[in-house]
Parts: sequence; structure tokens; C-alpha cells
Amino acid sequence: MSDGLDGARRGPKAGDAKQVVVFLHGYGADRGDLLGLADTLMPQMPETVFVAPNAPEKSRANPFGFQWMPVPWMDGSSPEAAADSMESSVVRLNVYLDQMLDEERLVAARMILFGFSQGTMMALHVAPRRAQQVAGVVGFSGLLLEPDHLVDEAVSKPPILLLHGDQDNMVPPDNLPVAVEALQSAGFEVFSHIMKGTAHGIAPDGLSVALAFMRERLDLD
Repeated sequence: MSDGLDGARRGPKAGDAKQVVVFLHGYGADRGDLLGLADTLMPQMPETVFVAPNAPEKSRANPFGFQWMPVPWMDGSSPEAAADSMESSVVRLNVYLDQMLDEERLVAARMILFGFSQGTMMALHVAPRRAQQVAGVVGFSGLLLEPDHLVDEAVSKPPILLLHGDQDNMVPPDNLPVAVEALQSAGFEVFSHIMKGTAHGIAPDGLSVALAFMRERLDLD
């Protein structure tokens, strides 16, 4: 795609799918990290295409992975550099989403944004600021960036599911109730699920909850 995001897809050929799930990977990972979940989800989500772009920047922590933005407390970058990278990544992700929907002949109302960690941060930032409301947002193990700006900047309010492992030492699980409160205060419908005994990852129970949420929001039941 012309925006430079290197994406991959699984599912029906372009134009044949009735909905799309967009996987947004975490810091230092790549498009394949979440795209493998498509094999598990496909049988329960027929006529769905699953897509996953690489984040636009090479990771400072993993030379084989990518990042949506640097993380100052992990890689020594400055807060200013992180903010600039995020702004650029938001623009490029929106271009990717617009182009992908056009190529797949789908509309935003048939799109789920599914993020993990830094990908959740991107999904929670981008979805409310898109004019056309997406079907829903699924966010694992992340946090809500710039919560104070949400009320003024949100132009659409898709339903949101947040999931977090109670043993996460990378992104503390205390971030979940903070995000839920901020989103609900801004008028969003928010659901949450704690994965017991889970560190920074996606547990089977969390994926089952996410599947049920996506099926409901896409009217697949």
C-alpha cells in the first residue's frame, strides 16, 4: 500500500469477505504475531478476512520487529520522539485502514480493530477519532493514551472490550480500570475481562471472550 505499511491477510479473496478483523501488534513484534490467531477464529467467523500491518518503525528493542512508537522507559528515547512517532503512526494507520477497506470492498461498520499491548494503545486512540464508526475494538494488555483528550476529540463511540492478565508485569493490569472509567465517562460502552494467572499475553479464556464480543458486534450469532 502507498502508505508504506506492510500488511498481510488471511481469508476470502478481496471483495468476497463480509467483515474484517484488523490485528495491531505490540511493541517489538510484527504482523505475524497476531495473524496466527486467524486460524483459531476463522471457523467461528465465516466470511471474515483477517489483516495485519507491520507498524511503520523498526523496533529499537528488537531489530527483527516493529514499533508504533518508541517507549522512553524501555529504549531510552525522549517523550518528544515518542509523541512524534505516535502522531505519524496514527496518520499512516488511518491511511492503511482506508485503503484496506476500499480494496476489500467493506465499510467501517464491518471492521473490528483488535490490538495487543502497544497495538491496543493505537486502536483505542484511532477508533474514536475516525468519522465512520467501526463495529468494535478489542484491546488486550494495553492502556488508554491521552484520556484527558478523549471527550473533546472523540467523533465516534464504538463498543470496546478490554482484557488484561492479572499477572502482567509489562503493562500493569491497573491500567484496565483506569481506561474503563475514562472511556465510560466519555460515553463509550465498555466491557472488560481479567485473565486470571496470565502475564503479558492472550489466554484462551480471553480469546473466547473476544470471539463472543466480535461475533455479537458483527451480527454473526
